[in-house]
Amino acid sequence: MVLRSVYLNNFRSHKETQLKFSENLNYIVGGNGQGKTSIIEAIYFLCTTKGLNSNSDGEVVRFNEKDFEIKGSFSDATDDEIRIYYSVEENRKYCFRNSKTISRPAELIGKFPVVILTPTDHSITQGYPSDRRKFVDSVISQASETYLKILLDYNKILRHRASLLFKLREGEKNIDELEAWTENLINAGTEIINHRRKFIEEFNRFILESYKMIMEDEETPEVIYSSLEDYSGDQVSERLGSLLREKREDEIRRAQNLAGPHKDEFVFSINGINLRTYGSQGQNKTFQVVLRFAEFFYLKEITGRTPVFLLDDVFGELDAKRSSRISKYLKNVGQAFITLTDFADFSFLSREKSDAVLKLNGGSISYV
Repeated sequence: MVLRSVYLNNFRSHKETQLKFSENLNYIVGGNGQGKTSIIEAIYFLCTTKGLNSNSDGEVVRFNEKDFEIKGSFSDATDDEIRIYYSVEENRKYCFRNSKTISRPAELIGKFPVVILTPTDHSITQGYPSDRRKFVDSVISQASETYLKILLDYNKILRHRASLLFKLREGEKNIDELEAWTENLINAGTEIINHRRKFIEEFNRFILESYKMIMEDEETPEVIYSSLEDYSGDQVSERLGSLLREKREDEIRRAQNLAGPHKDEFVFSINGINLRTYGSQGQNKTFQVVLRFAEFFYLKEITGRTPVFLLDDVFGELDAKRSSRISKYLKNVGQAFITLTDFADFSFLSREKSDAVLKLNGGSISYV
């Protein structure tokens, strides 16, 4: 899959910007505040209908404007045009695929797979368990519509069940209704656990391959799924049901769902050593890069479609040797989009004639 072009209107700092891309590497170069990351975010928007760092769609509208629009042209077995339009007055976002309305954003997830590496990825290896769950769920959801549906249903179950627990704590009698929602949680939770377990078994191969390409050493990276690991098949359901029975009084007292895959943890390790606890900054950063390359090649193999690969302000945090290795490894990716503050400072990066350099300066774009 190749992204041919993008059009931006009133999107962050871009008043009206038309961009054409190479099928290979696209270096987006400019100083701070020139709109480099906005281009990356716009591409991400086209693939997911969601922004990167904004809490609401209205935040990305250019100052004093009433709407924004993004359009992108993709080529694969067929050509597709995605258009996203947001109105401030209506506080509503409209999504279109080939001029046909997309009623639910979930309809687009996985159709145009995307992988993005940003400085905020430090939270994946160094942050909370929820950050690691979010990473895992995002990868599986792009590869499996079934998993995405189960995950969305599970989150609804958690909300309904938490509401019931609160009512029980306040004295209302809803035990029978709680039992029904508990059964729903067990069923959906069991499917999520089994999907995640299968994914980790497959994903570790991609992590190992990418790690060796970048590091060229004998270290062994691994992701370990820490959730009911002693159980499989129907036993997951039985164990989850047992945990929920054990924790019922505590759940009611706290009005919280205390057992289920929303409490899972994923441990990242190198040579059996927990990266979050004992890893250096360099090891953590390398692992974060490896995770995104592994995600790219996993999605490519599972979906049969080449994801859009986005790297925003990544090389500034890496030493020259690792940056050079990553740059060369990008040649195995195909099309990628890389933001840089000053291309001259990154002369060690691999660049070929087929690659494009888009230089942003004062609202104008030139192709170097």
